Amino acid sequence: MKKGIAIVLTLLMLLSVPTLAFADSEITVTGTGEVLVPADVAIVTLGVSAADREVLTAQAKVNKAIASIREALISFGIAEEDINTDYINIYAQYDYSGDVEQIRGYSANSTLAIRVTDMEKVGDVIDTAFTAGANTLNGISFSASDTTAAQEKAMRVAVDNARVKAEILADAAGLQIRGVEDIAEQGTYSYERGVNTFKAAAVEDAAAGTFVQSAKLSVSCSVSVTYHADRK
Repeated sequence: MKKGIAIVLTLLMLLSVPTLAFADSEITVTGTGEVLVPADVAIVTLGVSAADREVLTAQAKVNKAIASIREALISFGIAEEDINTDYINIYAQYDYSGDVEQIRGYSANSTLAIRVTDMEKVGDVIDTAFTAGANTLNGISFSASDTTAAQEKAMRVAVDNARVKAEILADAAGLQIRGVEDIAEQGTYSYERGVNTFKAAAVEDAAAGTFVQSAKLSVSCSVSVTYHADRK
């Protein structure tokens, strides 16, 4: 009887060894993917700043210049609905030289946001506006009208990146990846990858126009993946 019990216990111990040797482990990694997309929409923000001792005069100067800029841009080929007011501001300028601060004049500012869909004409739009009276350039932002395909590709790249990381970690630990237990997208982001704006003036042509090199948009994705792993 005792011998039979010993044999049963021995068999149970042997059966339990594979279970312990191949018990599941988990490896969690973060994968990232990036895809570059050409920009096809630019928003140019520029405007007019004027000063005068009289607030209404300062505002009138700005209004006149803005009207001229709008007219010039429409003549250039920009649709009226793509020229929108972005910012209007009027503030007093103070003189602090005496014992009592005094208003010495007013500064009026107005900016336009101009939507451009021909990337080769962004510099020309800036030049047209400045020729018509603009004297401030606040910046240029670029975007892509459709990033759906780029987002999907970035997700696939991120998952592949996660798999490579997991396999390296598993191999270093003497494990082997067996499958995915959990996967979650941590976020998809788009941002500009550099933009250059400068006055392209050759020696023989000091009045050369503004050259704008449009940005590439970076569409990136991040995923968190948990893998099953066991010993090799």
